[in-house]
Amino acid sequence: MFSHIVVGSNDIEKSKTFYDAILTVLGYPAGVMDEKGRCIYANSEGVLIVTPPIDGQEATPGNGMTIGFSVSSPEQADAWHQAGVENGGVTCEDPPGVRSYAGRELYLAYLRDPAGNKLCALYRIS
Repeated sequence: MFSHIVVGSNDIEKSKTFYDAILTVLGYPAGVMDEKGRCIYANSEGVLIVTPPIDGQEATPGNGMTIGFSVSSPEQADAWHQAGVENGGVTCEDPPGVRSYAGRELYLAYLRDPAGNKLCALYRIS
C-alpha cells in the first residue's frame, strides 16, 4: 500500500544510530546517507527516509501518527524494542505484550524514536 515513509529528525546521526539498530533486528541493512543529508533505508518492500525538514524548520513528531513494522515473532518484537531503547529510543504506550483488538490478538511493542516519532512492532497472533 505504501511506497515510502518519511520522518523528520533534528539529529540525523542520532536517528541513524537508532534506526540502524531497530532495522538490523528486522534483517535490513544499515541506512545510506545521500548528498542531501538524508538517511535512506530501501528494499523491494519500500523506502524509509529520515531527513531534516525540507522547509528548514524544526522536525516535530506527528500527533496521532504511528509507523508500524511487521515482525515475525514476539521475540523479534522484544529484540526490536530492546535495540531501540539501547540506541536512544523511549518506550511509550504499555510495555511490549499481547493486546486484544476486535477479536484478534496482537503482540505489540511501542517506541518513540530520538525525534519523538511513534513506532510500533506488530506480530499477529490470531
